[in-house]
Amino acid sequence: MAKYEIYFKKSVEKDFHTIPKKDLRKIIRRIEALSEDPKPPGHEKLTGQERYRIRQGRYRIIYSIQDEELTIWVVKVGHRKDVYR
Repeated sequence: MAKYEIYFKKSVEKDFHTIPKKDLRKIIRRIEALSEDPKPPGHEKLTGQERYRIRQGRYRIIYSIQDEELTIWVVKVGHRKDVYR
């Protein structure tokens, strides 16, 4: 399987500022793993959208996959109660 390139929406940088560093390291590793497997065990497709969600501890990572371009766009990272606002 080909590797996917990972891109971040600009607002994700703000999301990262509110997350403790020890949790952020785990989140970054989880995001990096998406380049090898964009639909890992435990992923969920969001209803009515072409986006997916994976969990890392109490945090959620929302992303979209463009299979034709082999890209992944991370659109939101946050605490589970904040992600769906």
